[in-house]
Amino acid sequence: MGDVHDPSTRSRNMSAIRAKNTSPEVRVRKILHNAGFRFRLHAGALPGSPDLVFAKHRAVIFVHGCFWHGHECSTFRWPKTREDFWRSKIGANVLRDQQSLLALRENGWRVCLIWECAMRGRDRMGDPELLSALQSWLGSSSEFLELRGS
Repeated sequence: MGDVHDPSTRSRNMSAIRAKNTSPEVRVRKILHNAGFRFRLHAGALPGSPDLVFAKHRAVIFVHGCFWHGHECSTFRWPKTREDFWRSKIGANVLRDQQSLLALRENGWRVCLIWECAMRGRDRMGDPELLSALQSWLGSSSEFLELRGS
């Protein structure tokens, strides 16, 4: 099936999607802030500009959208139009994510990836479950945590 929008409408819709302050990211921030955690947002000096930076814990959190970061889960679908463009675009995002994660870990940062599918859909984590997982990870010495939907 082709796109239901004309190219200019589709372009306007796609350009309106935010990279920062998305609803899943804001949800994580509220949960952690209400639990007493303090953090910096979108630290441009660090590889990949992590969404949340916990300098005290030497830890960062990325909240990734499944579509834009190519997460192979039940919520991700390859677009049916302009497949070459989207495979190239999303492939570059995935590669950049891997390089950022590697650079952060080489510099002694602990990394948490929270996928959109862990926070939306039928397999989503509730706020208490999400907080528990993040508190445990921040209080540990574990170098990596990935939260995803089932």
